[in-house]
Amino acid sequence: MQTITIALVGQPNVGKSSLINAISGANLKVGNFSGATIEKTQTTLCYKGYILHFIDLPGLYSLNDYSLEESITTNFLRHSHYDLIINVLDSTNLARNLALSLQLLALTPRILLALNMSDEAKRENLSIDTHLLSQKLGAECITLSAKTKHNIPVLLEAIIRIYKHTAQHRTEHTTAIHAPHSPKHSNARDSILRSKNAKLRFTHDTHTNTLAHHKTRHSLDLHDLSTQALNLAKICTHTTAQATSSLTRKLDSILLNKFLGLPIFLIFMWCIFQMTFTLGEYPKVWIESSIDLLAQSLKNHIPYPELGSLLGDGIIAGVGAVLSFLPHILILFLGIVFLEGTGYMARVAYLLDGILRHFGLHGKSFVPLVSGFGCSVPAFMATRTLKNPIDKLLTLFIINFMSCSARLPIYTLFIGIFFSADVAGSVLFGIYILGAIMGLVSAKILRLSIFRGKSEPFVLEIPKYRLPSLKLVSLSVLNKAKMYIKKAGSFILLASMLIWFGTTYPKNDALIQSYEAQIALVDSQEMSDSLTLELESKLLEQSFLGRIGEAMTPVFAPMDFDWRLCISLLNGLAAKEVVVSSMGVLYALGDGLDEHSTSLQEAIRASVSFPTAIAFILFVMFYNPCLAATIVFTKESGGWRYSALLFVFTSIVAYICALVGYIITSSLGIL
Repeated sequence: MQTITIALVGQPNVGKSSLINAISGANLKVGNFSGATIEKTQTTLCYKGYILHFIDLPGLYSLNDYSLEESITTNFLRHSHYDLIINVLDSTNLARNLALSLQLLALTPRILLALNMSDEAKRENLSIDTHLLSQKLGAECITLSAKTKHNIPVLLEAIIRIYKHTAQHRTEHTTAIHAPHSPKHSNARDSILRSKNAKLRFTHDTHTNTLAHHKTRHSLDLHDLSTQALNLAKICTHTTAQATSSLTRKLDSILLNKFLGLPIFLIFMWCIFQMTFTLGEYPKVWIESSIDLLAQSLKNHIPYPELGSLLGDGIIAGVGAVLSFLPHILILFLGIVFLEGTGYMARVAYLLDGILRHFGLHGKSFVPLVSGFGCSVPAFMATRTLKNPIDKLLTLFIINFMSCSARLPIYTLFIGIFFSADVAGSVLFGIYILGAIMGLVSAKILRLSIFRGKSEPFVLEIPKYRLPSLKLVSLSVLNKAKMYIKKAGSFILLASMLIWFGTTYPKNDALIQSYEAQIALVDSQEMSDSLTLELESKLLEQSFLGRIGEAMTPVFAPMDFDWRLCISLLNGLAAKEVVVSSMGVLYALGDGLDEHSTSLQEAIRASVSFPTAIAFILFVMFYNPCLAATIVFTKESGGWRYSALLFVFTSIVAYICALVGYIITSSLGIL
């Protein structure tokens, strides 16, 4: 069978994903373009003796290289093989969409225009003369609805028909493009051909739902092109009755209100995070319990202790660390994808852009930053909504300053030890606020130094409110989960094995034999357990990681960190959750302790001064994220060099803040 390769091209929010989903059902394959983190969705369909291979390209407003998505799509259309372009348009916003169509026609005549959302156009009493539009453009136009699957078979038939007569239609389309249907049309077409490599941006128009913060430096290009698109839309679109009242405008009057907009958004996000950590906690506990049982079973039944420890404490524990995050990620992504699908997230980005730009950030940075209070892993992945590489990198760096939930047990432990109950809540609130403030300050510093360059102009498509397809939302969430496991799982597996090795070796056989002899002589189980824990603590101190901790001690001597605090910080690079349990082992109090353990609190209070505790909290607030987050950060940022820069930057900020906190509290005389 012959294969027809079809590229789906369109502006954002025209329903390309819905269309490819309607065409293929669940037969979707998601991957990345070479050298980029931008997703591509592909599907293959057998239809009437042909293999139809659809490639859903990233949405773009014009054929230029301004953003990563635009660069990828433009390069694909100019240099890759495809047999046909399906240009997907929003039937209710034809004037805006046709500007891209005219550019595509200047690039190639092998185009089929799919006027999507015909059901919405009908509800708004809009009628499009597709025959006239086809005549003016020299390309076939079909009205359809991806939501109701109206005219999907007609679209497939048109694909095969155009493919069969490519040579003939190429000649006809070329003639049609250059034919002067009218003097105005001819002039506009010539303008397109002369300026097809120029950059295009659209202004706010009352007939479209596009909002933008326009700056003087972002001048509009290809004015003739947008004028031609508007003229075509006026000629080919008719209002059959009195236009219905817009639900979008009514909702926007509330949700984009300068006084109510932000509080309403915070309520929505609070609900999402409540669901994330309330509903996600149950499967997380089940997964962790199952992993622990499996690991313990392997250690008990494998006759070789070293192999059992490697499998149980290293490999199985590493996989479990990845899987335990999955329920939270699925729920969080479900909430975000749902809000995006309704068209609400675009409005929030517009609402907050002006505030964040004062600190060098972008309006679209807000959702990843808020997600960082839950978990850095999905927060890093959420930066894909940022098109400009500089804006994305800056947001990736600042997410770490938003304290993730894994840091909460550490805060709870030290606040409970060193502060009274009546001020503990205020102190915890202050920690989160201070982290956010430091993040904004750091963003400003990075923007003025390392990440200098042109920022993405905030030109944003504001779609109509729609109820998203549950099937499409589910597929999107599942695809993101698969990518998370594929990208993060293998690296965490390797790193977990290395950490296991670093805490297990080298063995001190003489020390082990000495303690085993003492344990054999005692009668009390309590005394035996105490000696066992003391042995574990000394073995850990003498391990490779223990020696590294001892080597780190001089660096943290100005803040009076001992080797146990240093190793706890080092283990926190793997996962912040293990800092508290690591301290339990290091203080010879045993595993299984948590932030509410009285004995652990007493031991820390006896060994750590108040200034040191403040310095430790401040360092934990700002230093590098956990291993899982670091791996995802590396993938999203584009290389290990950025991870190295993140480590250096966060370490410097954490050290300076910790040292300043230590000096200030020491000067107050509180020990």
